[in-house]
Amino acid sequence: MTDFTTPTTAALTRPAVHGREGIEMLLHEALARSRHQEAVTAAREYALARQFTAGRRWASLAGYAERRAERARAAARPT
Repeated sequence: MTDFTTPTTAALTRPAVHGREGIEMLLHEALARSRHQEAVTAAREYALARQFTAGRRWASLAGYAERRAERARAAARPT
């Protein structure tokens, strides 16, 4: 037998985060995943806000078109 032994303590001292899936991740991987989830949430909220403002803009345009059509109908009526 040889005097050479492989260090097994390095594997035991590595910082690990256990996720819900039971997968062991390193700390930087967990932070990257957290940042990614935050970015996805922020993008979803931004898209929702854009849809809301687009809806208000289209409603405003529809109101303008309705008022303009009413003026055109009133102008076309015989007096």
